[in-house]
Amino acid sequence: MTAGTASSQPLDGRTILFLVTEDWYFLSHRLPLARAARDAGARVVVATRINDARARLEAEGFTVVPIPFDRSGLDPLRDLATIRAIHACYRRHAPDIVHHVAMKPTLYGTLAGYLAGVPHIVNAMAGMGFLFISQGIKARLLRPAIRAAMRLANRGRRVRVIVQNDDDRDLFRAHLGVPDRRIATIRGSGVDVDALRPAPEPAVDDGHPPVALCLSRMLWDKGIGELVEAARLLRRRGVPLTIRLVGPGDANPAAIDPEQLQAWTREGLVESLGRTADIAGAYAASHIAVLPSYREGLPKSLLEAAACGRPIVATDVPGCREICVEGETGLRVPARAVEPLADALQRLAADPALRARMGAAARRMAETRFATDRIVAETLALYTTMLAGRGDIRA
Repeated sequence: MTAGTASSQPLDGRTILFLVTEDWYFLSHRLPLARAARDAGARVVVATRINDARARLEAEGFTVVPIPFDRSGLDPLRDLATIRAIHACYRRHAPDIVHHVAMKPTLYGTLAGYLAGVPHIVNAMAGMGFLFISQGIKARLLRPAIRAAMRLANRGRRVRVIVQNDDDRDLFRAHLGVPDRRIATIRGSGVDVDALRPAPEPAVDDGHPPVALCLSRMLWDKGIGELVEAARLLRRRGVPLTIRLVGPGDANPAAIDPEQLQAWTREGLVESLGRTADIAGAYAASHIAVLPSYREGLPKSLLEAAACGRPIVATDVPGCREICVEGETGLRVPARAVEPLADALQRLAADPALRARMGAAARRMAETRFATDRIVAETLALYTTMLAGRGDIRA
């Protein structure tokens, strides 16, 4: 390309660096965005804790940098080592934009970004996390300090904040002091509506009751405990419904002990199947999607349920209510409440016509509001705005 000639790609010659805690999370939530940045001419760097995805990331043409994240604890010496590793990564790769995802990458990455002179910082918050929703003593003690740190990290002129729902936008604006013009609402990480398509419901008969699928990490704050108690209540009522738990454990203070999951399974309250790579198959084998979470950013599992044409039962909390529209795509229930959750599941289990109507509406919503191509385009437009030096975001 000769001097003075406009680039044929909007990100030609630029370096975009993604900082996330886990390589598997990057693959499940950010891979389409990174591919789009690469295809738009950028060099893509992925800085993360490496489990077993390094070869796959490098096969995509990305530069991979191991970062020693510890998601489950607050060890000052270990966290200082993490910040040093991030800072060294930023100094070495000199990114034009760093894209931080979730709280620890935001806090540590923004500090390292300022020290390394990174010109543009994107802080993407996928919900407000354990410290903001837990009622435990440790979380309550830490919450004021974390709020203060989040306020400092997100108010700089070079920082732009991505939130996934309007409630979190209000929180950042009203409680963390981030100017509205520096906040972008981009609703989730998107869902591949071509790969995930509606399938006919499995047949229901005396030996095969309807299945309500909870596809989630096995955490207490995903409402798994309330869902199990709802299953217990439905069994007492004599309602034929299988509650199926699909998803991994997690290095998280709210993680459910695997022995507890096995105990619930032995009691006959739920089926606990562990992690799956076959999302389409899991929803095809179910009738209802359920996620009684305490708070979300915008849960990918419900996006996937919508793409698969399944009606949703979810809590009336930030993130879930973006997808579960009461009476349209599903039924909303109060968080931490067992009986309303059981009532909603019972209603959908008994009404195949209602399931079909809500499932079709959920599919339409996935196609028009949450398709991956749309979410990726909105994020690349944000990058372009930042690189062009325009100060305001048009959400």
